[in-house]
Amino acid sequence: MRRLLALAALTLSLTVPAAAQDHAADADKAVQGGGALPKGWMARTDRGAPMTNVKFVDMPPGWHINLGPAAIFYQPTDTTTGNAHLVGEFNLFPGATHPEAFGLFLGGTDLQGPNQAYTYFLIRGDGKFMIKRRKGDTTTNVVEWTANPAVVAADSTGHSKNELTILIKDGKVSFMANGKEVYSAAAADVDTKGVVGVRINHNLSIHLSKLQVHRL
Repeated sequence: MRRLLALAALTLSLTVPAAAQDHAADADKAVQGGGALPKGWMARTDRGAPMTNVKFVDMPPGWHINLGPAAIFYQPTDTTTGNAHLVGEFNLFPGATHPEAFGLFLGGTDLQGPNQAYTYFLIRGDGKFMIKRRKGDTTTNVVEWTANPAVVAADSTGHSKNELTILIKDGKVSFMANGKEVYSAAAADVDTKGVVGVRINHNLSIHLSKLQVHRL
């Protein structure tokens, strides 16, 4: 009987889809002291995950963010309607078990509703960047994950520091890492009018030392 039960358990484990096993192994971690945001900030987690596992605190210079679930963070007054220069400085802290993404978003609309939309410019600890557009629950790649020497990869301890900037000027959008352009697009091909903020994927510890919106 024991051999039959063991065989049944083994068979069940083999029939569980690999994606489900991967998701279980990479579940959102628990975060102590979460649930609140600094004054003036708003957030939206992926798939409606509870904010109890989101810790976002004032920590001059800037803010420190420890995540279970992936989320976007923004101040509703940070918006662009025309030419603008967006700047974010991100310090990745050790702790990620594999490369997870973080960076800027722009052109945000209906951010708390079913039709949320924005364009996001993300990097990872492996030195790659990506640009995507979100419309509701659908995302579309503008640029798939691409290695670029302008993106500072995490060191042997898991730490990195990168300044990401987006320049919207005269119908063109330039995406830059540490002062070097990694991609450009026509403003009509991405979202540029709306709220600006940051997107940080799950299980990361990030110090956001700078987030600025300069209207030109």
